[in-house]
Parts: sequence; C-alpha cells; structure tokens
Amino acid sequence: MKKLTFFLFAGAIGFVVDMGMLWLLIEFRMLDPFSARAPAIGAALFCTYMINRTFTFGASHRKVAVEGVRYGSVGLISTLINYCVYSGLLLTLPGLSPYIALILGSGSATSFAYLGYSRFVFGRGPDL
Repeated sequence: MKKLTFFLFAGAIGFVVDMGMLWLLIEFRMLDPFSARAPAIGAALFCTYMINRTFTFGASHRKVAVEGVRYGSVGLISTLINYCVYSGLLLTLPGLSPYIALILGSGSATSFAYLGYSRFVFGRGPDL
C-alpha cells in the first residue's frame, strides 16, 4: 500500500508538470494541443522517474542505464495509451477542453504504468 501511495504521489506531481507545460505551450500559442503534449509528457516522465526511483520503488539491482531504458519502455507504452485517449477524445469531441482530455488520458494509463514499473523496471527478480 505504501508503494501505491508514493506512486500516486509521483503521478500527481507528474500530472501537475504535464498540465503546467501543456497550459504554457497552448496559452502562449507556442504549440497546438496535439504537439504540446510531447514535451509536456517528456517533462512529466522525467519527474516521475526521479520520484519513483527515489521514494516509491527505490533503485533496482540493475545498472541505471538499463533501469532507465526499462522505465522509458514502460513510459512509452503508457504514454501511447495516454496520448491515444487524449487525441481520440479531442478528435471525436472537438469542443472538449484539452485539460479534461488530459485528465482522462492520464487516468487511463495509470494502472498499466504502475504494474509495468513495479514489475518490469524496479522488480527484484533476475534479468532475463
């Protein structure tokens, strides 16, 4: 339960970073809502990696580079789930706020991310 609590805390921080970057990029017309998600998600992934590695799961027995690649792999799949839900909602419901789509997209990827990070990235089993 403690890991899940810290994971949700990391996710909340990542969500704030994601939302903040998205808002800045859209508000100041630097990027459209679809393009703005890429740097926003990247910044959020970096923040959540640092928090999850430090507080949630601790460092794995793997080298940092291997751990980072595994984290990035799970993060990429999670991001694709997140972005597909986000984009799908904006395309099918053109009047929907991108921030509502962000909430629903992020929520849809959370379970997958937790299972992937806890088992594939920070799990204590031997590498295959």
